[in-house]
Amino acid sequence: MTVKQARPLPIPGGEYSEENEAVTRRQIEHNFRQVNEDLDDVYSGFQGSGSLHMRKFQFLLMGASNG
Repeated sequence: MTVKQARPLPIPGGEYSEENEAVTRRQIEHNFRQVNEDLDDVYSGFQGSGSLHMRKFQFLLMGASNG
């Protein structure tokens, strides 16, 4: 999984700028889409064969000694 870094929102100017507002809106929409995709990836990891393999691995570790 790649490490994602948040980009800060631009500082608003003294006057209203339609271009800055559009860029900020696109950045926020992109961030929401990215978070939604990340959540979908996490949620899908709890289902399907990947989840079954993880449960099997955890079950096998239950019998392992801690020494």
